[in-house]
Amino acid sequence: MHKKINGWVNNSDDGVHIEFNANKEIAESFYQELISNPPKLATITNHSFKPIHSRSFTKFEIIASDNHNSPSLPLTPDFALCEDCRNEIDDNSDRRYQYAFTTCTNCGPRYSIITELPYDRPGTTMAEFEQCDVCSNEYHNPLNRRHFSQTNSCPDCGIKMSLDDGNIINNLSEVVKLLNQGKIIAIKGIGGFLLMCDASNSDAINNLRQRKNRPSKPFAVMYPSLAKIKEDFEVRSHEVEWFNNEVSPIVLLKPKSSKLSIDLGSIAPGLNRVGCMVPYAPLFHLLLKHYNKPLVATSGNISGSPIIYKNEEAIEELSPIADAIIANNRDIIIPQDDSVLSFSQIHQHKIILRRSRGLAPTFLDHGFDLSDNTILAVGAQMKSSFTYTNKGLVYISQYLGDMDNYLTQEYYKRTVHHFMGVFQSKPKVIIGDKHPDYFTTGMARDMAGSLNTTFFQVQHHKAHFYAVLAENKLLDANKPILGVIWDGTGYGDDDQIWGGEFFLYENYKMNRVSQLPYFPFILGNKMPREPRISALSVCSLSEGNLNILKDKFTSSEWDIYTRLLDNPSLFTSSMGRLFDAIASIALDIDKTSYEGEAAMILEAAASNYFETKTVDKNLSYTLPQSEKDNFITSLVKQILDDKINNISTNEIAAKFHISLVNLIRHEAEEQEVNKIAFSGGVFQNALLLDLITTLLQDDFELVFHQRLSANDENISYGQLAWFSTHEKLNNEVPS
Repeated sequence: MHKKINGWVNNSDDGVHIEFNANKEIAESFYQELISNPPKLATITNHSFKPIHSRSFTKFEIIASDNHNSPSLPLTPDFALCEDCRNEIDDNSDRRYQYAFTTCTNCGPRYSIITELPYDRPGTTMAEFEQCDVCSNEYHNPLNRRHFSQTNSCPDCGIKMSLDDGNIINNLSEVVKLLNQGKIIAIKGIGGFLLMCDASNSDAINNLRQRKNRPSKPFAVMYPSLAKIKEDFEVRSHEVEWFNNEVSPIVLLKPKSSKLSIDLGSIAPGLNRVGCMVPYAPLFHLLLKHYNKPLVATSGNISGSPIIYKNEEAIEELSPIADAIIANNRDIIIPQDDSVLSFSQIHQHKIILRRSRGLAPTFLDHGFDLSDNTILAVGAQMKSSFTYTNKGLVYISQYLGDMDNYLTQEYYKRTVHHFMGVFQSKPKVIIGDKHPDYFTTGMARDMAGSLNTTFFQVQHHKAHFYAVLAENKLLDANKPILGVIWDGTGYGDDDQIWGGEFFLYENYKMNRVSQLPYFPFILGNKMPREPRISALSVCSLSEGNLNILKDKFTSSEWDIYTRLLDNPSLFTSSMGRLFDAIASIALDIDKTSYEGEAAMILEAAASNYFETKTVDKNLSYTLPQSEKDNFITSLVKQILDDKINNISTNEIAAKFHISLVNLIRHEAEEQEVNKIAFSGGVFQNALLLDLITTLLQDDFELVFHQRLSANDENISYGQLAWFSTHEKLNNEVPS
């Protein structure tokens, strides 16, 4: 840098502003150095440089933020513990030795503690912590790593931990003692409370399952270090990168063997991948360093409810689950779960399973043009998020959960209003799903009415397709793209339940061209929870298949359910329900305790088959030879034949997966396209993505999500993308 430059820098409501004295040559050199070598965590979205009227400065300084207008700024995510801070808290000669809330400009909470923009200490929950003289000197020293670090603190002036009844604790020895006794501990992290216990202690894990009412959904595991993870799991270079970066999410990994330092069967029943993470906050780093064994680390909540983040709520709600509660006196404004990623085995596709801490909310380089109007797209019902635009910037909220729960609904509304407050704006356009009974749809309609603003609705699966198109900058495509949109359920344009759809997109127009054959949708929300009901439904399409399922039901259930099939009022094309049906028929998975469980176990079975076999497109069930034949009835008949012939369940699962790839090829050839885009929760299936790539990449251009989840988290972004095409068509709504 040029030491002789004088001037000032500040945060304003539209970004960073700098004024300085220099001649033209030095000024241009200074400008180029700034944009070429920004701070480690900085992202430059745009920049400009121009001479102004002459002013004289005697020094270079940071001046007070200018926030007279509504903000037009990114919302910075929370960052994981950096290596410099990690070294300090491990150094017994450092004044921050074992201080559990050590941060600097390169790490620590941001989004979770912001009350207003621009991001300065008075606009965060750190405002109440007055810095000591030493911290203040660091904060004001331009050569210090903590120069204007808004979360700066130390043991003398910083955040305090408390145990259960509010007693201040200065170390974690008591927590370690309780964990060694098999106890369950609730600990307040960056985004809320985590429930933790010994990952090798089956009794402790099963106690946690029972108390949390989480019978079989897998838990994540936090290891003391990446080196410890590598002892138990295969960790490839692209996975190492995510463990070491500022996001530090949960990453699903493949165990090296059955001999692990954790109780695999209790942690991830029936699955062959485990979600692993390293300590991303200094508190967790210290705890795991002292405990030196992996810990189960799961959201501090009752299953189905949002993560708990307030101390008083933790005492009330988590005391029946946790044997001890470790809180602190830094408030959280916006709670978040941990982000979750996986990578496919063969082609290393990155699959975002949950976009939250470290990734949300700002979504830069969003792929389409928007007016400066504030827009709110409210998303769907399950795995919900919302998308908010302000002055041309796009923000996609963190994962907010399933809206069937009242507390989650309140969490959703509170987060929307927080955005409106932070950006000092109200939406001029609101967009929701077509499903009339979604909480988000009703909320959007009510909000549009109260604000007297425009309200649009977009079909669920079309929003999925718009999302993957926009993310890959394909909204302006003038050649047809086939959209394969497979998920659980979504309200269709024909009032039926869609979920196994094929669309064509070209010149801002989208049309549904094919789908899985319809089968009866019965018993409402009971159907996704009990794969045997999906099996019953698909088997009802062909005479003679029903009786093979009779043992799966009581006599009264059989009488009622088969009568419903005689005259169904609703039908579905859901690929998610087809996965459930095949899991029940082939693997006898008849009831589940969490969404997607049957499909995940079916994927695991197929993956086990390919551990020793190569991928072959001919390892497939035969597709129907004419339009009159039904893909589902043909598939079920062949699977039942395989069962009679004692074909292994792993091979049946593998053949089912490859049959789906061949179905995609058939549809692409029918539509005469060479580009295929994929979205919907089914495409969180890492094996399916690998098989699609292996068998189709030589003949088609394949388009997947890169920065968003394929599941319903992307619906709100897709709704916004739809609206951008609406604007391009001069207010003519696309079909």
